[in-house]
Formats: sequence, C-alpha cells, structure tokens
Amino acid sequence: MRQIFCSGAFIGMVLLFGIAAYADSTVVRSEYLYETAPFPSVHASTIEQSRDGNLIAAFFGGQDEGEDDVGIWVTRQINGKWSPPIEVANGVQADGKRHPCWNPVLFQPSSGPLLLFYKVGPRPSTWWGMLKTSTDNGVTWSEATRLPDGILGPVKNKPVELPGGVLLSGSSSEHDGWRVHFERSPDLGKTWELIGPVNDGAEFSAIQPSILKMGGEKLLAIGRTKQKAIFQIGSEDSGKTWGKMTAGSLPNPNSGTDAITLSNGKHLIVYNHTIKGRSPLNVAISDDGVNWKVILVLENEPGEFSYPAVIQTKDGHVHITYTWNRKKVRHLDITSPLFN
Repeated sequence: MRQIFCSGAFIGMVLLFGIAAYADSTVVRSEYLYETAPFPSVHASTIEQSRDGNLIAAFFGGQDEGEDDVGIWVTRQINGKWSPPIEVANGVQADGKRHPCWNPVLFQPSSGPLLLFYKVGPRPSTWWGMLKTSTDNGVTWSEATRLPDGILGPVKNKPVELPGGVLLSGSSSEHDGWRVHFERSPDLGKTWELIGPVNDGAEFSAIQPSILKMGGEKLLAIGRTKQKAIFQIGSEDSGKTWGKMTAGSLPNPNSGTDAITLSNGKHLIVYNHTIKGRSPLNVAISDDGVNWKVILVLENEPGEFSYPAVIQTKDGHVHITYTWNRKKVRHLDITSPLFN
C-alpha cells in the first residue's frame, strides 16, 4: 500500500505495476514500446487508435534532442505486440542539409486518412510544420507536405474535431516569447485559419495547449508555462475567440502535459505534479477542467518522466505514453469506472 497527499486531502492508493493507483483503477498493461532501437535518445511520444482499431505510436529519436539525425519513428501494435520502430520522416532538405525533427502528433479524424503532424528545423524558435498522411492505418505514408508559413499544426497535443469535421489545433510559438495560438482547418490540413496569439508571452510564458470540450461551443485549453502552474484559457464560440489566460490549480515545472475530455464528459490530465524537475508524473481527473483530483501516480522515482500523450480508445480504456529517462517510451493501458 502506498499513500500520497494531494491538496491537503488523504488519498489511499494501491501499488499496481509499480504505479500508485486508486483501488478502482486497473492498470491492464504496462510496457515499453521497444526494448532496443537504432537510436540512443527518444522524446515527445504520441499515440492514437487507427481506423482498424489498433494502436499506433510515434516519437522523435536520434543521438539527442536537437541533433540533425533526429527523425520521426513509428511503431504499431499488431496482435498485442509493438512492431520494431521505423523511421517515417526526417529533416533532409532539397539541398541535402538535414535538420532535426520534433514533436510528432498522430490524429485519426472521423473521416479521411490518419494524420501525422511534426516539426522540422534547427530549434523550436525557427522550426516549421509538416504533415504526412496514411490510408492504411500507418503501414505506409505519403510524401511530406510543408504547412503554410505561420502554421505549425498541433505543436505537441492532438487537435479536437468540431462539428462539420473542422480540426482545431492547439499550437504555440517560441520566437517572440512563449505564446499560445490556435489553428483551424476545415479540410484535414489543406487550408488553415490562424487564431491568436492569445497571450503576450510576458504575464504567462505558455506553450503546448490541450483542448477540452466543455459542452456546446465551450472549450477550455490548458498547458505548460514557465510560471510554475498550468495555464487555462476558455472559448465560448468553438475556438474562434478566447478569453483571458489565467493560472490553473495544478503545478507545472515548465514541462509538457496532455489532457482529454473522456466519453462521459469528465476531463483527464497527465502532468508532472511539481514545480521543479520531471518527476513525479501524475494523472488527475476533473468534472469542470478547473478542480482536479489525483487518481494515479505513474512515476515518483528520481529521473525524467515527461511529455505524456493520452487517448481514450473505443472500448473506454485510457492509453498513456511518455518519455522514460530519454531512453525509452512507456505505454500504459488503464481502466476505471471513472472513465465511462
């Protein structure tokens, strides 16, 4: 039995797969996406359920973050086992010069191909957005398309699909302070509308939003800051305009988060519950996207456990991937009555 304290309240937890969890949460599976790979360093994973019902994951891998050899690697879960990672994108330019790749985002819209967004460039302040598509659930991929100037695509976390098939992506830039903006595409990434930035980069240095669906046209975006707290900002009109950015109730050590709205309308976030370092890594749940209750502690040993990605699959399970000490990507399959 493990016990933790959160927001002054005592929470009894049990140990499952080395993970502290509520007794009514079940860790069905805990594993690494690979045991060996042709790259020493990995980061920024993304996970999705493809149209055939299988899981697919991607991440960037190479010598180290920001090195020119870093590419985008994909692995697919086939008959319950993850395939060896395959590099599906790199930063080689027409003149032969190679730049690092960054932050892949997989997304399966309700219609159309599987989408793979990623970034290419020397550093986040100068990178640009790229897009590949797959019509066979990630077995093969199209040639890469560069997104329009000023459009990065979803910068770390998934877009949400709005009525009519409109994709709304949470994005951000780092060349003029850390500033959040949003990008709408009515045609699966062919054309885009830029909204924002929605903060000045001074009061809040914020990036990498996740978008939660609050009912009707109401949305809430939350994410990473340098201000030791997760930011929050709301929209009343499906993301066309946004209110004022404020500090949320959860801590943030300037590290990536991810959050989703579950099928039952509750909201779930994966984040580092600290203001310094990248451990522990927690899961919390909320009715309103503002007040949160911790339900899992995924990691609490010294190390880096960061940049989570989270989805809910059609069977109601929650799947999480995250960076494990920059050496591997860990995958968890979790069930709970809280999710459905």
